Amino acid sequence: MELIMDPAIAFRVQPHERPSLEVRVNFGMYAGRNATAAEIDDLARTLRTELPAFSIVAEERHQFGDDVETALHQVVIEVDHQNAAALSDVACERVVETANRWAAACIASRSELGELGTAI
Repeated sequence: MELIMDPAIAFRVQPHERPSLEVRVNFGMYAGRNATAAEIDDLARTLRTELPAFSIVAEERHQFGDDVETALHQVVIEVDHQNAAALSDVACERVVETANRWAAACIASRSELGELGTAI
C-alpha cells in the first residue's frame, strides 16, 4: 500500500529570526491598489545597487478588530541578518529613499488621484 502525503494548504510557521532590515511601503494608501509584478521588478532592479540580497513581499493584508476592518496594500523589503550586518545607517536610509522614489513614480504614472499622487 502506497502512502501519499499531500502538502498542507495551511501550516504553522516555526518561530524564526526576523529580518534585520525591514522597510514597509504603504503603497495602497496612496495608489489605492496593489503594486504590479512589473513595478516590483523595477524596485528589485533599483535595489540591486544598494543591497547584496533581499526579499520583496507584496501583500494585501486584512486586519479585523472590535469595530474596525482594514485592508492594506503593502510592499515589504526584507534583508536578513547576514546581509544587513554590513549595511550602515546611511545605506539603510538609501533603501528607504529608493523605496519612496519608486512608490512615488509608480503612483504618479498610474494615479487617478491628481495632485495627491505627486504629494509623496
